[in-house]
Amino acid sequence: MGHTGTLDPFATGLLVVLVGRATRLARFVEPQPKTYLATARLGVRTDTDDLTGAVIEELGLEGLTRERILEALAGFAGEQRQRPPAYSAKHVAGERSYRLARRGAPPELPEATVIVHRVEPVEWAPPELTFRATVSAGTYLRAIARDLGDRLGVGAHLSRLRREAIGGLRVEDAVPLDQVHRARLLPAADVLRHLPAVELGPETRAAVVHGRAVPGGGAVGQRGGEAVVLLDGAEVMAVALVEDGWLRPTVVLGTA
Repeated sequence: MGHTGTLDPFATGLLVVLVGRATRLARFVEPQPKTYLATARLGVRTDTDDLTGAVIEELGLEGLTRERILEALAGFAGEQRQRPPAYSAKHVAGERSYRLARRGAPPELPEATVIVHRVEPVEWAPPELTFRATVSAGTYLRAIARDLGDRLGVGAHLSRLRREAIGGLRVEDAVPLDQVHRARLLPAADVLRHLPAVELGPETRAAVVHGRAVPGGGAVGQRGGEAVVLLDGAEVMAVALVEDGWLRPTVVLGTA
């Protein structure tokens, strides 16, 4: 078994777990956009940028209007540079950033390019702003809360976080941990719905399960460098890359 991305300790929501041969599909799940329901507590900065950290500054919210807050939130939409929190899983000289920070040596992490595909307010209940955001992989909602507070000049930290979706997988369709068993497993094809699919015939199926390339006809054969799911009915046989009109399996799940 293997997961496709952990949650912060205080967070709740969707965790995608792959089982058996499907663990090989993690690389196709991890880059998918993720949707979160998040709450930022304005007026308080913490050293972790969330509610688990020590308070390092408290500021008042006098003169801060709802309109100004929502305008600042809307400004996060689109591609941008983001500085990851010091307490993060980023590697620094072979060691996790949060371990260095816990020893009193928080690193100054370099900014990374992230994309906020969509961000919208849900509720403003002073001093907390709840919002929903769909973001690219590697985007920190803690950093958005921190930077929102900085833009408003009052500081902020993330007080609640729930992951609602990863790509087309949604938390309302997930299985609670105490109800996990074999009968509740989803087919591998469900985590690959974002990729184009090709139905294999008997001859091409036999080639694919042995890792051999097969011709990629039609529009699929023109998708140079893209990943394509190769199916036998509803069963995933492999994921292939399109190269020069051929489908070259990179991950094979099917058996002969």
